[in-house]
Amino acid sequence: MTRPLWTFADALSATGGRAEAEGMPDIASVSFDSRTLEKGALFAAIRGESLDGHAFVGKAFDAGAVAALVAEDADIGEPPGPLIRVRDTLEALGQLGAAARARSAARVIAITGSVGKTGTKEALRLALAPSGETHAPQKSYNNHWGVPLTLANFAPSAAYGVFEVGMNHPGEITPLTRLVRPHVAIITTVEAVHLEFFDSVEQIAEAKAEIFHGLEPGGTAILNADNPHFDRLVGRAEERGAGRIIPFGARDDATARLIQMTSEDGGSRVEADICGNLVSYRVGAPGRHLVMNSLAVLAAVHAVGADLEEAGAALASHAAPVGRGARSHFSLDGGRVALIDESYNANPASMRAALAALGEVPRDDLRRRVAVLGDMLELGDTSPQLHAELADPVDGAGVDVVFACGPHMRALYEALPESRRGAYAETSDGLTESLLKTVRAGDVVMIKGSLGSKMGPLVDALRTHLAERGAAVE
Repeated sequence: MTRPLWTFADALSATGGRAEAEGMPDIASVSFDSRTLEKGALFAAIRGESLDGHAFVGKAFDAGAVAALVAEDADIGEPPGPLIRVRDTLEALGQLGAAARARSAARVIAITGSVGKTGTKEALRLALAPSGETHAPQKSYNNHWGVPLTLANFAPSAAYGVFEVGMNHPGEITPLTRLVRPHVAIITTVEAVHLEFFDSVEQIAEAKAEIFHGLEPGGTAILNADNPHFDRLVGRAEERGAGRIIPFGARDDATARLIQMTSEDGGSRVEADICGNLVSYRVGAPGRHLVMNSLAVLAAVHAVGADLEEAGAALASHAAPVGRGARSHFSLDGGRVALIDESYNANPASMRAALAALGEVPRDDLRRRVAVLGDMLELGDTSPQLHAELADPVDGAGVDVVFACGPHMRALYEALPESRRGAYAETSDGLTESLLKTVRAGDVVMIKGSLGSKMGPLVDALRTHLAERGAAVE
């Protein structure tokens, strides 16, 4: 018989709650979204800024929830099923997560960084799976809601746990890492991100270093040796009792060191020295930034004692997530069109990485490189300069045409020569008509911007347009 994730009694005890209505069902999962929960779930009714989860308790039970975590002061009416009443549901979700972590014998890895958290998390999920049951969030659940939820779903049977920890203000990582209590902490990189809320990149480095506040005694810190803030991060890790530092990167003294990288269709061939082990493997998604983060992935695999060779082989199936570099190809009369979807988010570091990856696309049948760029948000007073400075990576990637939208991205558009200007609009929807008229067979189109710049609809519009032209998806 399969062991449940939680018995009702255990969930009640972990949260310090009070049972209401009859029933003691076994709980298969925990969710705070009534639209996507699975049958057998405990529904956690969380109060947000715009929505109150208590309004969806009935829908959650209709969708298959077997119990609900609700606040003492919430008026549910006639309970549609067993309830656990608590003072604060978000706090109780954290208590449930803490209890899951306490009962687990798994080796736990936590990831933070200015860019690359989600891709590294997904690569670790693949890399660890051959060695044992691996728990990781399906989505980018890295905030004060998502991390407790991911922990609450942490099964006792898991051999490995992978957790993504994010922030955009100082002090946000500390409580999350103290919940996760990682044996291994990875910082992918420190870059000029969220500068609206920080006075300097050095302050961002300090905020990322908060991940060591929860590091288990004698744990391992995996740090980007090529980043200018490496020494600062090493110091903070040692202050927090890290027993081992693994630098990764291209530097000769990196413990997880890139020896050689060869770009190939849809990915990269890599040779690396991982803690004294020569490993040859393929990363199944293109881009140097993914190769560099794969070094951190394999270093973490080594640190937790998993199979390094099998982990390297597993990375061949690593694919960029939707909105974070996912690629599609369409066949048209006269040739192909490639679409690179980077619409989920953007900052100066990820923009440079995405442009570099665009520049690696061979020009054999994809002769023209088109970049469609929206605003990078939360950059504060430095925003005009950081946008204008993208002209160099645009040039370095050999981008032929740039479409730009948003008041901040105007700085880049005006820094470009006339020959590279496709069109500019104040909002993303203002680019739709000109972009669709311009795209032709032989183009590779990369669309990227911060989530708030709403570049996703441009991706959808281009897909629809190509389908209406009779394009077949390859």
